[in-house]
Amino acid sequence: MTVLLTLSIVIFVTIAIWQMVKIFDLSQVGTNNNQIATDKDNKVNGYLMMAFLVFIYAITIYSVVKWGDLPLLSNSASEHGPTIDKLLIVSLIIIFIVQTVTQFLLHYFAYKYRGEKGKKALFYADNNTLEAVWTIIPVIVLAGLIISGLFAWTNIMNPDFEDEDPLIVELYAQQFNWKARYAGADNVLGEANVRLINIDRANILGVDENDPYAQDDVIVSELHLPVNRPVIFKMRSQDVLHSAYMPHFRAQMNCVPGMVTQFAFTPTVTTQEMRENPDIQDKVARINQIRLDNQQDVLDRGQELRYDFDYLLLCNKICGKSHYNMQMKIIVETQDEFDEWMAQQTVFENSLN
Repeated sequence: MTVLLTLSIVIFVTIAIWQMVKIFDLSQVGTNNNQIATDKDNKVNGYLMMAFLVFIYAITIYSVVKWGDLPLLSNSASEHGPTIDKLLIVSLIIIFIVQTVTQFLLHYFAYKYRGEKGKKALFYADNNTLEAVWTIIPVIVLAGLIISGLFAWTNIMNPDFEDEDPLIVELYAQQFNWKARYAGADNVLGEANVRLINIDRANILGVDENDPYAQDDVIVSELHLPVNRPVIFKMRSQDVLHSAYMPHFRAQMNCVPGMVTQFAFTPTVTTQEMRENPDIQDKVARINQIRLDNQQDVLDRGQELRYDFDYLLLCNKICGKSHYNMQMKIIVETQDEFDEWMAQQTVFENSLN
């Protein structure tokens, strides 16, 4: 595939340079070079336009058949995930239909109305009916997409947790690492500020040591979430702009230095349940086969030879040279498993030196 793409790029670049040279020659006014496109030239270009249309459709059909299953769209693991997936699928369908129709009209008209000696082009200076059609239809379609997206965004960003007990968790970003801070038994995060960071006392997040709400906070390097319980994330950044991205939960929010941002969702699929998903199993099998085929390179990079699926918290902003490796493991489990794990953690008050 790499060789095919490289060859295609070389061919297209060569054609582009050839066409640019021809355009340059034709633009030389006042020279003896009186090149004028003939009927044969126009016919060849017309056929080439139709051939390129066939190529576009062929490569589209091939791509849909080979990669069109979009398995990620069946692997959402949050309560609002299906809503995001539905919006994306609708957008893709509309774009596909519009692209198919407009590309056909563009290439077919270039072929049908190609230049011929003695033929005079017929054109309309204006046509109110056509203007209305191609203005009103896009307005209606785009308005529908935008309005549905705004309703979805409002519901996602303003969830109603009044009758529930949401878990409060802080995500702390720094080059090139993530830390999570749980609110502890009182479910209230203590105050924090980067100016309060004290490495000597192991206060790596700048938590206010005098705040009573901070004493039972728990700082960890691996994020655990109870399934079917809402989670409210408070996000901070220590240095530059980061972005907390959890793809399977359809969640992303910027972490901005100097302010606290927020995102909330309810995880609905445990890590073990997702590992049993056929799409995930197929993906894991393909990855493990690739690693097996390149096992020496994998071992040289210090990676485990076998890959097992895990949810991940990633940084989706290019935050520096190690941005690619800024990630934290997320484990979604039952409430009992979460409580058992939490009981093994050290609270902030006892973690200070």
